[in-house]
Amino acid sequence: MRKFVRSVRHFRLACQHGRTNSSNGSSNGSKNIPDYLVSTTTNPKSLYYRGDGHVQRNPSCIITRALCTEVSNISTAGSHSGGPLVEYKRRIATGELVDGDICQVGTVKEIQRLYDELIESEIACRLDRYDASEKELRCRWLWSRLKPQYTYSPVKGLYLYGGVGTGKTMLMDLFFEQLPSGWRKKRIHFHDFMLDVHSRLQKHKGVADPLEVVAAEISDEAILLCLDEFMVTDVADASLLNRLFRHLFSTGAILIATSNRAPDNLYERGLQRDLFLPFISALKERCAVHEICSSTDYRKMTSAEQGFYFVEKYPSGLLKQKFEQLISHHKAVPQKVEVIMGRRLQVPLGANGCAYFTFEDLCDKPLGAADYLGLSKNFHTLALDGVPKFGLHNRAAAYRFITLVDVMYENKARLICAAEGTPLQIFEKVVTISDAQLMSPRTSRSRKNDEIDLCVDNELGFAKDRTISRLTEMNSSEYHEQHAEFLAEVWHQQGGDKGLQG
Repeated sequence: MRKFVRSVRHFRLACQHGRTNSSNGSSNGSKNIPDYLVSTTTNPKSLYYRGDGHVQRNPSCIITRALCTEVSNISTAGSHSGGPLVEYKRRIATGELVDGDICQVGTVKEIQRLYDELIESEIACRLDRYDASEKELRCRWLWSRLKPQYTYSPVKGLYLYGGVGTGKTMLMDLFFEQLPSGWRKKRIHFHDFMLDVHSRLQKHKGVADPLEVVAAEISDEAILLCLDEFMVTDVADASLLNRLFRHLFSTGAILIATSNRAPDNLYERGLQRDLFLPFISALKERCAVHEICSSTDYRKMTSAEQGFYFVEKYPSGLLKQKFEQLISHHKAVPQKVEVIMGRRLQVPLGANGCAYFTFEDLCDKPLGAADYLGLSKNFHTLALDGVPKFGLHNRAAAYRFITLVDVMYENKARLICAAEGTPLQIFEKVVTISDAQLMSPRTSRSRKNDEIDLCVDNELGFAKDRTISRLTEMNSSEYHEQHAEFLAEVWHQQGGDKGLQG
C-alpha cells in the first residue's frame, strides 16, 4: 500500500509540472511540460505525447511500478548497477586489481549471489529507507515495544573469513558501494560498532531491557549491517553479542561480516565462552559462511617505502627527526584533545595534524579503541616511538598496539614507528596454542630460556598476522600516496585548513 501511495505522489508531482488547457485544445499549455515527460509516440512510459499538433495526456499512462520508477528515478538513474561482479571485472580490466586469484573470484560470485537476492527481495527485507516516513518508523518502533514482533529476514547474510591480506575488506567495500544509495545500510568496523553499542546502552541506562531498545534503534537506522574485522576478545562483548543479535535478527537485520577466523573459532578459549556459543549458532543459522582460501597477501605486494618504519634497538632520534620534518615550520607543543564523551587525552607533542607519542604513553596505559579513534579524528599522522618486542610480559600492551594499528588503518591515517624489530620480529614470541605444540623440541635448558617470555595466546596469535600485514602495507608508497590524496580531499572540503597539511 505504501508503494502505491508513494507512486501516486510521484505521478501528481509530475502532472503539476505539465498541466495543459484541455478545454480549448491549445498546445500553449505545453510550454511548462518538461521534455523528458513528452514523447512523439504513444510511449506508455511518457506522461504526455504529441498528437495532431497538440500535447495531450497519454491515455496509456497507467500508474504502474515501471512508470513510477521511470519518473521518480530520473535523477538517480543507474542506482541499481550490475553489481559487485561487474565492478570487479571492470577494475581488473583497468588494472586497479590483480587478475588470476580463483579463490577471490569465487568469493565475488558469492557476494554477487547475495546482491541479487537483496535486489529481488528489497520490499520484503524493508531495505528502502523511503518506504516508510520517520513518523511511521517511530510508530513501528513503539508498537514493537508493546507487542514484540519476530520477523526474520527472508535473505540470509554472509560471513566471510580467511587469512590476512586476502581482500576481505576490499570485497566488502566493493559490495557496499554497489548497493542502492537509498537503502537502510551501514558499513562499519567491528571495533566502532561495539563502541556505538556501549554508548547507546549508557544512554538507555535504567530501561528494563536496554539491549532490545538498542537493537531496535540500530535496525531502524540500518537493516543491512556490514561489519569489518569481526573479532571478539572481550568478555563483556562476548556476553552481550548473543542477546544483541538475537534482537537484531528478530527485527529482520541482515549481517555481512568479515573476519580472520571461522565462526566456530571466535572467542576461542575465552572466559565464560559458554555464554557466547548460542551466538555462534545464530550466526551460522542467519549467515552463509564462506572461506576465502587464497594464500596471497595483497598488502605485502605493495612497494616498500623508506623512512616511515625505523628498526632501532636503542633510541637514535630518527623518528623525532621524521616528525619534525613532517610538521615543517610549525612548533610542536603538548596538547590535550577530546577523544570520546568529554574525555581528554594528553598528547606529548602535536602540530600540523601530527602527534608524537612514546609507546609507554599510548600502549602501556589503560587506553582503548575509543581513545585511538579520537586521536585519529584529531591527527592524520601518529609517530610512535619505542615499540618493543612482544611477549608474555607485555601481552596487554600487545593487544593495545594491535587495536591502535587497526584503528589507524581503518581511518586511513599514517602511523610512523620506531621499533626494536621488523613487524615480523616484534611478534615472533606471540604464538597460538597449535603453533606452540608444533614448535621443535629443544634441550630442556634452551627451551626453558626460550619459553620464559613466550606468549601462548590464540587471539593474539591470530591477530598478529593481520597487524604484520597492515604495518607492511602502511609502510608502502601506495599507502602514503592514498594518504596524501585523502588529506588533500579533506583539506579542500574544509576550506584549506592548514592544520590538515603535511
